[in-house]
Amino acid sequence: MANKPNFSSTYPLLVSFLLSLFLLYSYSKFVVCSTDIKCTDTDRRALVVLREGLTDPSGRLSSWIGEDCCTWEGIKCHNQTGRVTKLDLRNPYHLIGAVDPSAYKRSCLGGKINPSLIRLEYLTSLDLSLNDFEGLEIPGFFGELKNLRYLNLSYASFAGEIPASLGNLSNLQYLDLFADSYSNTGPRELRSQSLEWLTPLSSLKYINLGFVKLDSIGDHWLQTFNMLPSLVHLRLHWCELKGLPLTLPSINFTSLSVLDLSENSFNSLIPPWLFNLTGLTELYLTWDFFSGSIPAEFANLKNLQVLDLSDNLNLEGQIPGLLGNLSKLQLLDLSANNFHGDIYGLFSGFSSNPNSKLESLDLSYNSLTGELPESLGLLKHLQHLDLSSNSFWGSIPSSIGSLSALRVLDLSYNTMNGTIPESLGQLSGLVDMNLMANSWKGILKETHFMNLRKLQHVRLTTEPTRSLAFSASHGWFPPFKLKSIQLENCMIGPSFPVWLQVQNELTSVVLKNVSISDTIPGKWFSQLSAQLTYLVLSQDQITGELPRHLNYPYLNLIDLSYNNFEGPFPSWSTNATDVILDENSFSGPIPENIGALMPRLQKLYVSRNHLSGRIPPSMCDIEGLNIISLRNNKLSGELPNCWHRLMLWGIDISNNSLTGNIPNSFGFLPSLSVLLLSNNNLDGEIPSSLRNCTGLTSMDLGGNKISGSLPLWVQYMSSLFMLRLGSNLLSGRIPDQVCRLQNLHILDLSQNKISGPIPKCIGNLSALVHGEGSEVFQRLIREVTRGRNPEYSNVVANVNSIELSGNNLTGEIPYEMTNLLALRILDLSHNHLSGAIPKSLT
Repeated sequence: MANKPNFSSTYPLLVSFLLSLFLLYSYSKFVVCSTDIKCTDTDRRALVVLREGLTDPSGRLSSWIGEDCCTWEGIKCHNQTGRVTKLDLRNPYHLIGAVDPSAYKRSCLGGKINPSLIRLEYLTSLDLSLNDFEGLEIPGFFGELKNLRYLNLSYASFAGEIPASLGNLSNLQYLDLFADSYSNTGPRELRSQSLEWLTPLSSLKYINLGFVKLDSIGDHWLQTFNMLPSLVHLRLHWCELKGLPLTLPSINFTSLSVLDLSENSFNSLIPPWLFNLTGLTELYLTWDFFSGSIPAEFANLKNLQVLDLSDNLNLEGQIPGLLGNLSKLQLLDLSANNFHGDIYGLFSGFSSNPNSKLESLDLSYNSLTGELPESLGLLKHLQHLDLSSNSFWGSIPSSIGSLSALRVLDLSYNTMNGTIPESLGQLSGLVDMNLMANSWKGILKETHFMNLRKLQHVRLTTEPTRSLAFSASHGWFPPFKLKSIQLENCMIGPSFPVWLQVQNELTSVVLKNVSISDTIPGKWFSQLSAQLTYLVLSQDQITGELPRHLNYPYLNLIDLSYNNFEGPFPSWSTNATDVILDENSFSGPIPENIGALMPRLQKLYVSRNHLSGRIPPSMCDIEGLNIISLRNNKLSGELPNCWHRLMLWGIDISNNSLTGNIPNSFGFLPSLSVLLLSNNNLDGEIPSSLRNCTGLTSMDLGGNKISGSLPLWVQYMSSLFMLRLGSNLLSGRIPDQVCRLQNLHILDLSQNKISGPIPKCIGNLSALVHGEGSEVFQRLIREVTRGRNPEYSNVVANVNSIELSGNNLTGEIPYEMTNLLALRILDLSHNHLSGAIPKSLT
């Protein structure tokens, strides 16, 4: 009983204590409220004047009213003095993903920065980033803000010389002048002729001068930064720096944690002084054109988390295993170099490092070879693996199933010639799988995709000679919803698989030579995502008719070529730029309103179908049209005469039943380069307006009823590579002006009524003397015909040829023709030539 607490005696004391606390709290609260700190009148007026000089189209500063500026947006005051300490006018516009330039511009502050700013004498932080000051120079009076510790002017379109007065900011710890911009109002150049203004900034911990032009600094720029002992972050991305010293007398900035010298084109070895910076956690040396092998001293940088040596092009040798021993490394990017050999050494390093934290490994675009090691599966934290564009071979190791964190796998453009393991189906986090451009073989089963619930993007192609087949039950429903799919030369047919029909969120579909000989499921086709951008169903035997009307506003490319589609030309309302329907059985007319249906069309390929009727004049309304390829159809009537000032450079309407004259308006196509109208029933003379098409490289009007003589103005077509006018009704002589076509490789005037002698100057056709310079012209022909037409697919077979047979030519074969050393084909048969054949012609 003696130890029992006396509640009655302690209760009054407890009540008294609690009452004292309450009174103390109430008094303190009252004191705070009674001394409510507001901003000073000096600071408020300074901010009002600053606002009046700025442009603010979105009204971001609309809260800058009233007496207490401490409550205004972007303002922070000291809680005792009421003086403004922080001015945060950073643009809040969301810049992740696609940027709407007009919306971004509306969100920007701009205009002038009033010197009233210096009245904010207690300002410690100033942020004007992500705005658009349209080339305004950084005000020199910023240097009078002596208490400033944080200054961020990045992405704000400042230009001109960085004011040396910034060197007066002796308390500055953070300086970001990154000079790139999201503005579309024109390029801005921020520069510095000298870095001496940096020397007094001994407290500086962070500096970013990315895109600031420092090409006038000379070779001693590094010494300036070496004198800043507190520096932790140094970013000098794309500063046009000249020279990187291989040695330093002493290393003072040993506190460096982040060093970014990327895109400066140093053209040197990796400097040895770098390996004294043992505190480095991030090192970016991309696009600096370093050469040589990776130094063994990288092993000193044990704190590295990020190492980016990509795009140097000339780093070479084998990738050393020491990089795998860096236990803190999270990102390793060695892409776009000249590393060779296998990667067993690197993965041996990872094998000896069981605590590896590597999350991203990019070795793409090198010359690496060999099989992928089974030790790949030891990288338990790996999320991004890119080994594309090398020469790896063999199969994917089954250990890949152990990479449970993997989100991106890219093995494209290698020589992988083995199988894909079923363990791939264990990668439950995989989002993007790119295995295209290899030589895979084997069978893909449902187990290959069993747990790929997050899979969104699949690209898988093999060689046509290899056998890679999908083996899934007819009613299999996969666990994923794809956004894009690309399968080429993989057997998924003959029926259109159900697992594909349930993919209704696709924005990109490429199914090329996948052995489908089924009709296309109309429901799937019509329910494809309205966001669809690419649709390629080519080189199969897909049959049936397409839906008559579809609305795909974002579609860029439609390729249904080399199938058995029937029915009318698809009247789809689309913004597609490329429509490829070659080698099908489409019939009927081209829609009269094609110009309205496909207003953004640039390339139209509908060769080798059964189209009939006329070419609609509304095609002339498509301003951006580049190529029309309608070869091998049943089109008739006259060509519309409305081709004025379009972007059209390639026309192929050969092998149809067109009549009438060649339109004069073709001569008003300033970009016209390839004109192929052979094997029709066109008549009349070659229109003189074509003389305006000085960029014409190939003209084939053969197999028509064109009359008149070969025009003298042909001499102005200095780019002409191919001139084919055979099998027409041309008469008159071959004019000397033809001899001025210095780029002519193919001349065909056969089967006409041309008379007179072969001009002696024909020996001056320099392209047939030297045989050079045909590559560009051949590429243009292949682009227009898609390289599929036997007559043009191998233009090389007819390059450097002269065909004049079946005319009424007289006289001797000119001796000067013996100058044409590159000539491969010469046909002068069925004429009335006389005299001896020049011996040197052999």
